[in-house]
Amino acid sequence: MPLLPETNNLGFDRENMVKMRDVCKTYAGGVVALDHFSLDVRRGEVLVIIGPSGAGKSTLLRCLNGLELIDSGSIVIDGIPLDKNEANQLAIRRKIGMVFQSFNLFPHLSVQENINLAQRLVQKKSPAQANTITRDLLHRVGVLDKAMRYPDELSGGQQQRVAIARALALYPKIMLFDEATSALDPEMIGEVLDVMRNLAAEGMTMLVVSHEMGFAREVSDRVVFMEEGRKVEEAASAKFFTQPQQARTREFLSQIL
Repeated sequence: MPLLPETNNLGFDRENMVKMRDVCKTYAGGVVALDHFSLDVRRGEVLVIIGPSGAGKSTLLRCLNGLELIDSGSIVIDGIPLDKNEANQLAIRRKIGMVFQSFNLFPHLSVQENINLAQRLVQKKSPAQANTITRDLLHRVGVLDKAMRYPDELSGGQQQRVAIARALALYPKIMLFDEATSALDPEMIGEVLDVMRNLAAEGMTMLVVSHEMGFAREVSDRVVFMEEGRKVEEAASAKFFTQPQQARTREFLSQIL
């Protein structure tokens, strides 16, 4: 495969997996979710996004994978502009895996069938090929013994690990996590965070919206603090938590740490 050029006319360079410039998104009723928001995410970087409710964190992730259309600005994912071109949109969706608060598993399908489905429909894999990949992924997230169970037979933590395996089944280049542990009982949070830690250690590019500050400190390369659709502060993880520069950041951290 040829190397990517250092730059192109979109300003993309091969160090950046994500490049957002002046992105704006306003919902009906005039609610501003993203206000001229810009961000670069390097390949293999773990970026944790924090902020109060309504800051625009989830909208940011949804705009990155095309679930929400932006009003203005630009987004480039792995060198491909996220625009109205349907081929570009499809190519980008194939590069991104997303894990939501709710597990969004199909209740009438077994765990194995949930993970096989996209492989069969999108990648046209045979049942045997899909089963092999699925079982490898279930082993990776620690729930191989649940392959033939149905979602309602699993704990919340197990369901979320299955959801992560499903997102990984299409071999994404970027993983987006939108409050992936917020719907879990406290004792189940650790098992999901362990899977995310392992992904980070393997070099997966990850954008994580989370209130888990211990995870952010331990695993993230960089932290972004958002409020009212704007970036208030961003810094390397160690500096962010020990030397926040903005008064609003210090106030927010004092309330949650």
